[in-house]
Amino acid sequence: MSDERANPMRAAQSNMRPPLPKRFYKSAGVAASGSGFALTLDGRIARTPAKNPLVLSTRPLAELVAAEWDAQGERIDPATMPATRIANSAIDGVAPKMAEVRGDIVSFASADLLCYRAGEPEGLVEAQARAWDPMLDWAREELAARFILSEGIRHVAQPAQTLAAIGAAVGAVSDPFALAALHVMTTLTGSALLALAVSRGRLAAEEAWRVAHVDEDFQISRWGEDAEATARRAARWLEMEAAARVFAAASRQG
Repeated sequence: MSDERANPMRAAQSNMRPPLPKRFYKSAGVAASGSGFALTLDGRIARTPAKNPLVLSTRPLAELVAAEWDAQGERIDPATMPATRIANSAIDGVAPKMAEVRGDIVSFASADLLCYRAGEPEGLVEAQARAWDPMLDWAREELAARFILSEGIRHVAQPAQTLAAIGAAVGAVSDPFALAALHVMTTLTGSALLALAVSRGRLAAEEAWRVAHVDEDFQISRWGEDAEATARRAARWLEMEAAARVFAAASRQG
């Protein structure tokens, strides 16, 4: 029996999903357009959901998005196009509101995942320290940002100088596509520090993802995996990986 037949709720949810649109183009490409590079579908410039031209800031980024469109089969599945989703969001939502997006990233730093530590059990306390302390050291040395730690979920206010330092680091990201990617990495990990570490080459995306899931992995080591949680995490990892690739591509001009 299939999983959906065994699970009536999942079967109902599946039946509610709208059918995927048919592929309406033969090939995806890249063409110079103004100061950027447009995604083209059979030679015509594609558009975002808000009907803006889908013009990317660098050729590598445009090629990354075009590759997703080229990889589609008979139907277009947005779930397999995370870089395109980030690009659309950068054009339609981030570019007009750069200051607000930067402010949202800094707000994550004010309650950053890495600052909230467990008091017990000892194994988790040690795992957090091993994974998170080096990142706080890096933030202090590289960004001039000193963070205060808290035990449990009790909120601790971070120094104004610390948030200003993070604001300066985020403010240095001037490309809307890179900023959109940085925001995605921040929200997925719950940590502006981890997102900045990826953006500055301190961590690979895979390392940042592992560091962000220290608590979850500790629980898995004790109680085992939950299939649905594992599937959700896998889907979120694809978003994280795509965001890291978008940031890197948006930072290259070649």
